[in-house]
Amino acid sequence: MATLYSGGLVFDGTGKRLEGHGVLVEGGKITRVAPIPEFDGFADDRVDTSGGTLLPGLIDCHVHLCYGGEGNPWANMVGMRDAQIVMRALDFAQASLRGGITGLRDCGGKDYLEFAVRDACNQGRQLGPTIRASGKVICMTGGHGNRTGRVADGVDEVVKAVREQIHAGADLIKIMATGGVMTPGVNPEDAHYTAEEMAAGIHEGHRFHKTCASHAQGSEGILNAVRGGVDSIEHGIFMTDACIEEMTAQGTYLVPTLAAVRNIIANKDNGVPAYAVEKCEKITEIHIASIRAFYQAGGKIAMGTDAGTPYNTHGLNALELQYMVEVAGISPTDSLIISTRNGADLMRLEDQGVIAEGKAADLLIVDGDPTRDITMAAQIANHRMVVKGGVVAKAR
Repeated sequence: MATLYSGGLVFDGTGKRLEGHGVLVEGGKITRVAPIPEFDGFADDRVDTSGGTLLPGLIDCHVHLCYGGEGNPWANMVGMRDAQIVMRALDFAQASLRGGITGLRDCGGKDYLEFAVRDACNQGRQLGPTIRASGKVICMTGGHGNRTGRVADGVDEVVKAVREQIHAGADLIKIMATGGVMTPGVNPEDAHYTAEEMAAGIHEGHRFHKTCASHAQGSEGILNAVRGGVDSIEHGIFMTDACIEEMTAQGTYLVPTLAAVRNIIANKDNGVPAYAVEKCEKITEIHIASIRAFYQAGGKIAMGTDAGTPYNTHGLNALELQYMVEVAGISPTDSLIISTRNGADLMRLEDQGVIAEGKAADLLIVDGDPTRDITMAAQIANHRMVVKGGVVAKAR
């Protein structure tokens, strides 16, 4: 049966805001986008979007499905059995879908347990978002992520680690260029891998047709990753003018993850490790300034939340859009593009991210007009319906 969505606005994911248009869905695909009069006499199912906006499902390019958003997610996870972690990760993926996220990228799990959730959702055995997963993060001895990652030192070992992730079934490669907030004893500003190690790992990932993401917070590490050809910089806290210039010139994506730092600061007295709070208090303002500068320079941005980190809840991912607008000065329309078309581009989801004929019917219906008021898309209380591949995942 075909379904016609009509009555309200359509935001197509590229910046176009269509009035008086209907979107026809059949067999999980968008088959027609046209002015309403073209659908006169349509007799199948109709969904009235009057007073609201139909837009593509949102795409979160940075989550951790094995982490649950506790004050100390790693400590909580290591006390669980593998089966519990898998079932919980599925719950988190489905919560994200109900929150408007129809595609997500897991940027570091535990022992490939998240692959089972990815496969179940992608194969349609469970209703969930489209998932791309990196497997184990690759880090140096003592580096950020070493408690669950694949520790590798030197060019040859980094290349071997990349091959291991590919052999295990990873969709992308995640390499840790710098220190980070949630690992004790490391400084986010320090470059960890050398330029040669970074370049070798990224080249090996690309050689086998995998995109490469780099946790990169300090400026030296950001440049090492960018010069090595990385596809996306995750966090990008201490970006200098040189970082911004080289990233924009190469078309490197920034995935800002504003929610991560924001939620740690807001809950610093609720079980978050003291070392993480201390680091976040030092980086909050410079992180925001870096994102603003990158946006103003015309850099490519894709939405990512770091969901699963302290008090960064799976299912509330869409709040990142509000943070982008209210904190980083990104326009509502651009924040929507960043969270739909750009995310699909970074994740190579060729049939997602836009409302157009032939694309997947991954849709979100919200109240009002999110190009005027971003909270309509950012706050799940304003979500009317989430559709994944033509199947209703949530209806208010």
